[in-house]
Amino acid sequence: MAVDMSGEERIEAPIAKVWAALNDAEVLKACIPGCESLDKKSDTDLAAVVSLKIGPIKAKFNGEVKLQNLKPPHSYTLSGEGKGGIAGFAKGGADVVLKEDGPDATILTYTAKADVGGKIAQLGSRLIASTSKKLAAEFFSTFNETVSAKS
Repeated sequence: MAVDMSGEERIEAPIAKVWAALNDAEVLKACIPGCESLDKKSDTDLAAVVSLKIGPIKAKFNGEVKLQNLKPPHSYTLSGEGKGGIAGFAKGGADVVLKEDGPDATILTYTAKADVGGKIAQLGSRLIASTSKKLAAEFFSTFNETVSAKS
């Protein structure tokens, strides 16, 4: 079952700083909802453990996150796949684009897709879609707060 999402955040920080944060494993870990660990294996590969509750199902996903199509400091694609044991799997990605908004602010836009299967998919498309959108919005708003606060 696939879900499409998109959104925009205005971040009170220069584009170079926002780009650096998007490539910082510690920042990403702090912003990914339910993230227990995020370990950098290379500049573009990370290993993640994320615990999420979707409706009545609580699952721990072990997975990988890849940074692709890097065009510093303007855009990249973040993609990940996680296996949640009997709960099923989740995979998805986001195209993230940064545009300068004056010298001290950046507009971040994202277009994301999530795909889930297994037991989680049986929860129904409405719950999956609303949870996916909530998690994406939470990630980007936390990212915004984190990067803005570090100014």
